[in-house]
Formats: sequence, C-alpha cells, structure tokens
Amino acid sequence: VRAGLGGGWTCRFANDIDPVKAATYRDNWGANGLHVGDVRALTPDDLPEAADLAWASFPCQDLSLAGRGRGLGGERSGTFHAFWSLMTALGDVGRGPRIVAIENVCGTLTSRGGQDFVAICRTFAEAGYRFGAMVIDAALFVPQSRPRLFIIGVRDDVGVPSSLMAREPVAAFLTPALSRAIEGLPAEVASRALWWALPVPTRRDTTLADMIDDTTWHTPAQTQTLLELMSPLHRARIAQAQDLGGRHVGSVFRRTRADGRGGRVQRAEVRFDGLAGCLRTPSGGSSRQSLLMINDGVVQSRLISPRETARLMGLDDSFRLPRGTHRAYHLTGDGVVVPVVRHLARHIFEPILDQSLSSREAA
Repeated sequence: VRAGLGGGWTCRFANDIDPVKAATYRDNWGANGLHVGDVRALTPDDLPEAADLAWASFPCQDLSLAGRGRGLGGERSGTFHAFWSLMTALGDVGRGPRIVAIENVCGTLTSRGGQDFVAICRTFAEAGYRFGAMVIDAALFVPQSRPRLFIIGVRDDVGVPSSLMAREPVAAFLTPALSRAIEGLPAEVASRALWWALPVPTRRDTTLADMIDDTTWHTPAQTQTLLELMSPLHRARIAQAQDLGGRHVGSVFRRTRADGRGGRVQRAEVRFDGLAGCLRTPSGGSSRQSLLMINDGVVQSRLISPRETARLMGLDDSFRLPRGTHRAYHLTGDGVVVPVVRHLARHIFEPILDQSLSSREAA
C-alpha cells in the first residue's frame, strides 16, 4: 500500500505484528512512524494528528474457506474490530480519517452467510461514512489472478465529486457474489452505500513470461515427478503447448482433489493463459507455486522465485525483500498489488482530498 500510494503521500503511522514485515518496511522506507505490535494494544494517543486516509488489510484466514467459518469472530480476522475501535475513538475526538479503506479476500462477501460483510458495512454507516465496495482483480494490472474486495468509505462532511459516483456498478469491478451481498444489506445500511465510478485500466501488455528470470530449473526427473501428478486434462494442455512449438510459460499449483473412488489424491494443475495463480503465503505445500516452461517441446519446471513474486505484486526490482525464500513468499503472498493501490489513489482518494482542500481554502 505504501508503494502504491507513492511519493505524494506522507505516512504518519504504520503497524504490523510481524517483525519480518516490519524489518522490510524499515529497509525500504525507514522507521519513521512504524510501530510493531498487536493492533489491539493501540490507543488513539499512539496515532498522531489527523489522517486523510486510514487503510487496513486485516488477516484473511478466518474469512477464507480454510477459516472454518469463524469469520470476524475469529482470532485473526477479528482484528478488524480492533482497527475500527481506533477509527471510532479518533472520530470521538475530532480526528476521524477523511477516507477509510479496507481490503481483504472475496470470501468476506460470503463469510458466515454474508453476516460479516453486513457487519463491516454497518460499521462504516454507523460511524458516519458513505461507502462503496468493489472487487478488483489484479490481473487487470499485472499478470497475476488476484481478485480482492475493497471497501472505501468517505466521512459525511467530506464532499465527493459527482464524477466519482456512478448510478450503477462498473461491470469490471462487480461479481455475482458482490451483487448478492449488496442486495442483502439492511435498508438503513444500504442507504449509505454508493457505487464508485472507477475507470477500467488500459489493457495490460505484460504476461507471466515477462516476469521470470533465466535461472536454474529442476532436473528432468523432478519435472517428470510434477507431470505425473497431472490429470489427463492438464497433461493435454502440456501436449498442446508442445505441439504449437515455441516458448510457453505456465504456472502450476499442487492441490488435493477427489480421486473418484471416495478418496483424495494430490494433483498438479497448470494454466497457460499468461497469468500466475494467486500468490499465497507458504503455509503448506499446496501454496508453493511452480513455473512450467516449454521451449520447442522441451518441458522444464521450478518453483517461482521471491523476486518474481515481487514483480507479480507490482514491485520494481529495487524493492528490498527479506532474506530467505520463505520470508519473501510470506511478504508478497500477504501484500496488496501496487498498481491497484495507485489506481485507487489516483482516481478516488486524491480527487476527493483535492476537492476537500480546495473547499477548506475557499472557506
């Protein structure tokens, strides 16, 4: 988020409980304003002055399918409540942020039967914020499939330019799940909702092949082991790429699938659509994404590198990654894609704040 906002913004306060992420933040932006610790322990006195923007990307584990339905009541994703308690406390002393943005997995829309999405939207509404929700797939900006939910709220006394509000949702940022979630909002909450008129970016001109380095690949035996995990459908994709000739780069995930006999079996699944799969934290073997390259029929494979994952998050090669592959995977897998944030800043945050500044100067 810090990288996406860019040099025109000053970060007054940043917080993360993970010391490795904090160290990476210091390596890239210095320690000014950085606090390392549990958000639950913070008070308004820890946050300086008044902010134009507060952003929270709270843990997603309890909102995902792996979270077993705990939702915002879970230990990790429940940190949303701690974050919002700070926003409420700041508002009580006249320091509420003009804009509040949150980001999380799309499972937020359906977690606990949609109750968590309603709870988040109600929180915005009751705190005096108009809000709009969008699902933005990072594939519009970088060659990675990564849809995420963004909810952006603006304080009631902050004007929103009419050009930023749409009568209906922008199709590129609407999914059936989001549509159902909005329709399920109680009337008093829905009355505070709006649709953001966010422009669709120009067509992306990069593919996964543009992101990868020429480096050491697996042995033929290791590659064969990976290929043997593929179902006939995915082996057929390999064969088709071989028949076409030339160079093809695909991404591979290992997943556990039903074997058709009542059991489970590990499978390797490949895609050749020019996109990487959604980067994840290295919590298990299935989360480790591999690359498959076919050069004139010859198949090679290897794990994706930390630097390649950083590029897929929109970070340039000057960004300092933590030492250690596992730590770097954890950082990029948990991140927000840089050009997505820049797009939001350019087309929503900055126009709102520019108009607000002009109004204050005129007064």
